Amino acid sequence: MPDQAAPRRPPRAATPPDGGRDAQDRDVAAATPDTGRDAHGRDVAAAAPDAGPGRHGRAAAAPRGPGRGATTGADGAAPPHRAADARAAGRPPVPPAVRDSARPHGCDGHAPGRGDEPAARPHDAVGCGGPAPEEPVSAPGAVLTRRPATGGSGHPDPGRPRLGGAVAQVALGLLCAGYTTGASLGWGSPRLALFMGDFGLSAAALTAAVSCLLYGRAHRDSARPAWLLFAFSSFMAAAGNAVWGWYEVVLRTDVPDFSVADLCFLLFAPPAIVGLLVLAKKPVTRAGWVCLGLDAWLIGGSLLTLSWSLALARTAHVEGESVSQAALSLAYPLLDIVLVSMVLVLHFRRSQANRSATNTAIAALALTVLCDALFTSPLLRESYASGQLLDAGWFAGSLLLAYAPWGVRRPPDGAAAVRGPRLHSRPVAGSLAALTPYLAAAVCTLGILYNVVEGRRPDRVVVLTGCTVVLALVVRQGIMLLDNIALTHELAQKENHFRSLVQGSSDVIMIAAPTGTLRYVSPAASGVYGRDAEELIGSELSSLIHPEDLGAVVHEVRRFLAVSPAEEPTTRIECRFRSGRGDWLNVESTVNRHQGGLIFNSRDVTERVRLQAQLQHNAEHDPLTDLPNRALFTRRVRQALGGRRSSDPGTAVLFIDLDGFKGVNDRLGHQAGDDLLVQAARRLHDSVRAGDTAARLGGDEFAALILGDGGRDRAARRNQVQEIADRLRLTLSQPYRVDGGNEVRVAASIGVAFAEPGIEAGDLLRNADLAMYRAKAAGKDRVELYAPQMQAEVVRRTELTARLRSALHDGEFALLHQPVVDLATGRISAVSAQARWRSSQGILFTPAEYLRVTDDGERTAELGRWLLEEAVEQAAERAGIGHRAPVSIRLSARRLLDRSLPLGSVESLLTRHGLPSGSLIVELADSDPRTSLDELEQRLVALRRLGVRIALDGFGSGHVAINALRRLPVDILKLDRGLVEGVVESARLRKITRGVLRIAGELGMQTVADGVDVPEQVVALRAMGCTHAQGMAFSGPLDEYRLRRALVRDEYPLPGAVPVRVGNRPPIGSHTETPVPPT
Repeated sequence: MPDQAAPRRPPRAATPPDGGRDAQDRDVAAATPDTGRDAHGRDVAAAAPDAGPGRHGRAAAAPRGPGRGATTGADGAAPPHRAADARAAGRPPVPPAVRDSARPHGCDGHAPGRGDEPAARPHDAVGCGGPAPEEPVSAPGAVLTRRPATGGSGHPDPGRPRLGGAVAQVALGLLCAGYTTGASLGWGSPRLALFMGDFGLSAAALTAAVSCLLYGRAHRDSARPAWLLFAFSSFMAAAGNAVWGWYEVVLRTDVPDFSVADLCFLLFAPPAIVGLLVLAKKPVTRAGWVCLGLDAWLIGGSLLTLSWSLALARTAHVEGESVSQAALSLAYPLLDIVLVSMVLVLHFRRSQANRSATNTAIAALALTVLCDALFTSPLLRESYASGQLLDAGWFAGSLLLAYAPWGVRRPPDGAAAVRGPRLHSRPVAGSLAALTPYLAAAVCTLGILYNVVEGRRPDRVVVLTGCTVVLALVVRQGIMLLDNIALTHELAQKENHFRSLVQGSSDVIMIAAPTGTLRYVSPAASGVYGRDAEELIGSELSSLIHPEDLGAVVHEVRRFLAVSPAEEPTTRIECRFRSGRGDWLNVESTVNRHQGGLIFNSRDVTERVRLQAQLQHNAEHDPLTDLPNRALFTRRVRQALGGRRSSDPGTAVLFIDLDGFKGVNDRLGHQAGDDLLVQAARRLHDSVRAGDTAARLGGDEFAALILGDGGRDRAARRNQVQEIADRLRLTLSQPYRVDGGNEVRVAASIGVAFAEPGIEAGDLLRNADLAMYRAKAAGKDRVELYAPQMQAEVVRRTELTARLRSALHDGEFALLHQPVVDLATGRISAVSAQARWRSSQGILFTPAEYLRVTDDGERTAELGRWLLEEAVEQAAERAGIGHRAPVSIRLSARRLLDRSLPLGSVESLLTRHGLPSGSLIVELADSDPRTSLDELEQRLVALRRLGVRIALDGFGSGHVAINALRRLPVDILKLDRGLVEGVVESARLRKITRGVLRIAGELGMQTVADGVDVPEQVVALRAMGCTHAQGMAFSGPLDEYRLRRALVRDEYPLPGAVPVRVGNRPPIGSHTETPVPPT
């Protein structure tokens, strides 16, 4: 920050030992018009009233800084001390100026546009800022009405001073008031007045120096060099005052003609001026620097002309003065002129940083310059005495500089990075900036006219300076004219470019007034909305939005307008928009604030929304029957149990299994089986009530959710549900015509479980499943209600769980591997690890059996660790003998996020066994929809860093699949066997499967078809672009010995267009195949 003007201290007579004379009698010299003596009998030289060098070479008319100097005599002669020793003036940092578009007359006093900023548009010179902001107009029903901000954002007002700043301001005011009071009362004694006038001002300047130094060391920003320079300048001022006080107060003698104080005062101005240049907004082009120099000379030359005419000419031609004395007498006023010129030029070029600090320093400088001007007036020169009221102004200027850097008002964190548009205008400042060169020329003219009026001969300095000022003004105006011509041309080019961009854009740009009326619509509206832009302009935006979406749009717009632009510069809105054809388009709009309204950048996303809805529907519905799948059904059961019907005893789940379906499938083929399933699904859907849910859970298993009606009669409600179940059983047992007219019959076994308070969705489904198995065990084609005695099955499962706990430790588990075959070459590309349990009694349990009883998380975690370690160890052993087929293990999302499987253990396991990178594949099974995809994504990314590849298993069977495909880092996509089963016979399934394969290919993923059991499926999948497959069509799960033999052979025959048999086995249907649950 700039300091105030340098304290220029003219010497004063030392206080006599007796102190009997007052300050005025001591300082005011009695002199004749030619020569005289002061109060101490020293000769004084005659001088003109306004400027005349004293005997020791000081110009009395030079403006004084915050120090004091001896007053002149009654006739205007300087005292015997150096009356014109002024401290060079410092200058405050210029406050940041509002950066505006270029104008023909340069609103900041220099060449606009190219002169110092990137190209901008020319406009009137009056007013630097843009137009005043329009207040949004509130109208009834207006969509864009602004609501007043409540201030609840939690951010402090950027312009609100902090508590520490308020305390500093109070302390500053008290110090200044105290010094002013003391000066007005004469300090009580002449010696104290002299002391406060010397060392008091030195202490104030030293305070400013220390303050600027501390701030500069603590804040390493772009303004740091300026503060350090201001600290140096203030230190020079403090040193000059101290030296002056040493002579006058301590030694009680006159200050020498040339002393160290003069050097200190002269060294104040240069670093202060450089500091101002550091804070100023610098030009970015050569023309800007040229205009900056011309503006500085216009002001400086004009002030020099006027000052030379009034006083400096006499100072320079005083007889009896040496060249060095004359130079020293002129140095101080010339430095003042340079300082004032820089302040006026750079005042309108303030950077946006440290605006408050800059304004404070400018106030300090203004106070100092005012004191200098008062001191040079003849009236005060004749009556001035040390320690009087004028010194309070210089004292206050130093303290203002000390406060300036610490009084900056800073915006809250993050507000500086994102600012809303500046809508205020500064017409006064802009006018002054534009008129500064002309005012400077007027001042120069006044100086010349003064010489003419006084009848003086033309002074060479005045004439030369005036000519150069006029020449600088002409050159500057020429540069401005050329620059404005170039800016106008550039503006026209940019407008044409912008117009071409808007007209050629596929997005629609609309500007809406505060009332919701469209004021501008880009030509793209005709192609996107099917309506001409002219037709839309003037219409109400609310009339074009779908009525169901209007409330949400209005709420979002009002919320957006209520928050600060720094917090939320844009928002995004999706709604349905009426097209010219009368239908509704899905439109996504990015909304920005605009003066007096909003800008909407809109695009048609109808196809994207339709595709997303289709993918979501496919992920939540069975591809064959179009009924909700297990995931969607489970979610609806959970919603029914958690909503207002949670305590309704009438809510029930029906678990349905088609008896005899496998025989139909084996006898007539898969197409007949698919036809039967589709007809059964249609009957089930038509038989349930509106609001109930029918679903296909997989294979020949269906389910129905029957919602309660709120009745409290439990018996009646149970009878009603049982009647529905009996009706469904009879409907599903009616004959079916499949595969071109073949009539077949199947039976339906149905288990019914009623909701109870506190029951979970999984438990309710399990109870219905138990009841269904009881119906099958009781002879099929019947309905069974769940009863507590069915817990015998649960007891059996508990026993199985107990046996499972010791099975791992007793070595009853074995690991089998099913080859994954490359459909292009027939070679084994990977193996899928599957665990089998053979108990000590010789009973073989499939994963579907033993995993169903591993509800205990500890047992599941232990089994998962065993599966991972065993698979990695065997894969490493095979890799050691040259069989590098990657191994895949199937884990659920819940298992992956389990703390018992830390990443460190996986990394150490891979390192310990030396398994090559990419040799382990984790198949992510469909998980609970409540699983956090964010956490799952982080875990999968960490696994990939370890060289583990990620496969998404069972795609097409659950609602999580589409989200997982969008969010998770997946390398391999495994098709669910539900898609693979009917890929040969069902044209609809072929289309769905082909679409999924195309999506995977575009995402760069490998595709693996799971459950490929017959050669026809291999042929169909190869034709659709599937890259890999596993299933009974190639091989079942193999033990380690048979797997190594298969890896040595390393190839399976690929069937051609003619169906073939694998080995001696007939093609195996998969409708009744139980999917392997995830570990």
